[in-house]
Amino acid sequence: MPADAKFPDMDAPIVRKKLSDQVFERLWAMIQSGELTPGDAMPSERALMERFGVGRPAVREALQSMANKGLISISHGERSKVNKLTPGIAFDQVDDIAKLLLSSEPSNIENLKQFRKILEAGSVQITARSCSAEEIAELRGLVEAQRSKLGQDRAFIEADIAFHVAIARMTGNPLLQAVTQAMLSWLSEYYKPVLHWSGRENTTLHEHGKIVDLLERHDVAGAVTMMGDHLERSDPLYEPN
Repeated sequence: MPADAKFPDMDAPIVRKKLSDQVFERLWAMIQSGELTPGDAMPSERALMERFGVGRPAVREALQSMANKGLISISHGERSKVNKLTPGIAFDQVDDIAKLLLSSEPSNIENLKQFRKILEAGSVQITARSCSAEEIAELRGLVEAQRSKLGQDRAFIEADIAFHVAIARMTGNPLLQAVTQAMLSWLSEYYKPVLHWSGRENTTLHEHGKIVDLLERHDVAGAVTMMGDHLERSDPLYEPN
């Protein structure tokens, strides 16, 4: 493919289509081509107006669209800056659609719980093989932080999420971390602890502690089995609204 077929001539006058959409496409092409890289300041509004031959409203609308997609950060009184693209930014873009999908079809909650078991079994397997003493200490600290939230349903589930996301992060795979973070955030909307057994929080803490013990021993099979049992036990805590 010729280079000019992949990237448009960004100095050509913009015609037809919505002006702000065309400005967005040009700015996106500047990022794709490497003309703008993470950490770079965006050109001033006036410079973009002159370069593309459009008015300030089109430029501002395009910049806001880029900010909404996580491509740039806009700070009051400063030039916008190009963000480093991450898996987290990508999943943020599907957040509302995923939540709508779950709320519109209750069976998708069960599908998500099944997906969680598959994903977290893989994460704990990878982490068990290589986790360091520092990472084990971090996980034990997260268990104790969760213990301090006993009796605080929302804070307790947030601490729970932090523990599971940490295990995903320790795989060294940022996609696993981002998917786990997004998945648990969506699932937490359906957390119904008051409907189930008493002592559930202490059971969770005990099981988290056992998972850490198995990770510390690099017991891959044991950690996978314990994580599976843990998630199977917690399944009823998440139900459709």
